[in-house]
Amino acid sequence: MSVNVREINNPNAKPNFKGVKWVIAGIAAIFLAANSFTIVPAGNTGVTLTLGEVSSTPLSEGFHLKAPFIQSVEKMSNKIQVFEAKATAVSRDLQTVNSEIAVNYRLISDKSPDMYKNVGVEYSTILVSPVVQECMKSATAKYNAEQLITERETVSTEVKSALDEKLNGYGIYIEKFNIVNFDFSAEFNNAIEAKQVAEQNLLKTKTEQEQAKVIAKTDAEKKVIAANAEAEAILAQAQAQADANKLLEESLSNKVIAYEQIQKWNGVMPKVTGSDSGLLINVGIDEPTASAQAD
Repeated sequence: MSVNVREINNPNAKPNFKGVKWVIAGIAAIFLAANSFTIVPAGNTGVTLTLGEVSSTPLSEGFHLKAPFIQSVEKMSNKIQVFEAKATAVSRDLQTVNSEIAVNYRLISDKSPDMYKNVGVEYSTILVSPVVQECMKSATAKYNAEQLITERETVSTEVKSALDEKLNGYGIYIEKFNIVNFDFSAEFNNAIEAKQVAEQNLLKTKTEQEQAKVIAKTDAEKKVIAANAEAEAILAQAQAQADANKLLEESLSNKVIAYEQIQKWNGVMPKVTGSDSGLLINVGIDEPTASAQAD
């Protein structure tokens, strides 16, 4: 390394700042260039501020130039976000209801500048949270405690519609609203359990009564069938006896008539008139011969 003896010996000589100036200029250029552009990440919208004034035109995803030191860019997320909270409300029958809710929502890109200008980046806390609580209380008050359990889907749909009505104007779109859980007081839970037990006992009693009716009906039908069968058997037996009596009566009548005819017969056989000679012929008794007559 060479040393300039003249500079050492001359205390009045000026130092050489030429290299330092170039270094400072380079740093300044790099700093200026770094502040001359911005990159908006995917799923976000850029809001341009020019000396604090919000531009109504949002910046889309990607690379953008901006005026250094004069303009700045705020990133607003347009991704689906989840808001989870607990809400306390009162039902129509004055039961205290503690609910766990979850809201999926997102900020519409075109509304990002207005949201930043009117609410700010903390819109979830400032805007979404109180509106969710309000809509949940309003919907809960329309139903009694039991309906909140049995008609949960209907309640969720009603709350989502109310949220859309209140938040869509700000550029917030509700993707989904869920009531994760309902929690009631211990007294109400005990009352519900007692009611369920009573309903089950009533159902059991009705079932047993229906079964008893079926059994009784079956027994009665069996008895009717048996009685009909017995009556038919008796009727058939009586008919058979009547038929037998009739046959016996007819048989006896014929015999009596024959006997009476025998008793009244005078021993003379009936005569039959021949159709050709006109002679009378005795049938069944031999006529006496001539020799017998001579005798």
